[in-house]
Amino acid sequence: MTTALQTHLDTKATHLCYCWAVTRSDGVTLGFTDHDQSIQFDGVDFTPESGLSARALASTTGLSVNNTEAIGVLSADAITEVDINAGRYDGAEVTTWLVQWDDPSARKVRFYGTIGEITRASGGFQAELRGLTEALNQPQGRSYLKTCSALLGDGRCGVDVSDPTFTTDVVLAGDTGGQVFTLSDVPAFNDRWFEQGQLIVLSGAAESLRGVIKSDAVIGDLREITLWESIKAPIVAGDSLRLIAGCDRRAETCREKFSNFVNFQGFPDIPGSDWLLSVPRSDGSNSGGSLFR
Repeated sequence: MTTALQTHLDTKATHLCYCWAVTRSDGVTLGFTDHDQSIQFDGVDFTPESGLSARALASTTGLSVNNTEAIGVLSADAITEVDINAGRYDGAEVTTWLVQWDDPSARKVRFYGTIGEITRASGGFQAELRGLTEALNQPQGRSYLKTCSALLGDGRCGVDVSDPTFTTDVVLAGDTGGQVFTLSDVPAFNDRWFEQGQLIVLSGAAESLRGVIKSDAVIGDLREITLWESIKAPIVAGDSLRLIAGCDRRAETCREKFSNFVNFQGFPDIPGSDWLLSVPRSDGSNSGGSLFR
């Protein structure tokens, strides 16, 4: 809490309001306030009459999750149903301040977290806001599996997915429903090269949205890309797309497709569960060494 805000609270005659800043996954930041006039600070314009309000914050000691809810009205110039359906608010960062409205420099952060589950009904929406302790509920530690535990392109993997060997940009020739993309003029990558990879929309109404590729098939001079789930925003002819190679996390793929076996994060020689039931056999190797070559 700033000294100015504490001084104001000590007067017992306060001029206070709440402000919310919502930063979406595509970098767009929206500001809202329950005051009757706009308030500006930190480069954000907090607009009134936006239909967004928040319930009381449930805060506890220890590692229990702090949470609250935001309730709002869908509108054409603020939070739209199209953007919610497209997933632009999934995991968006939310910051709530208590602000002296006639001196915004006197303020205090009351909540910082992310948007969780969003429900919609009767022209409105209700969003769960999850505090920072939510991350502590996620599984931690390393898994010991035959397959790699890294994500393609992350710090542990080390593959540069921007390398033209693994990615390409194309322009969509025809409209699509957002799940099946028939593409032409795609460089000659091997069949199924992009399976389990990503498709990212670079322009148009669906810009910055992405999907995981379920199948990648070469059909004559065309390439058909199918996503596991459709992108819920209009994608039309002329929009630019980026295809990123897929990885099934097997040791063979890491070595032969990406030449990156030195960074492989799996354990291909770990015994399987049936090893616990194995018994000595006269016609097999009983040296105690690895069964894999």
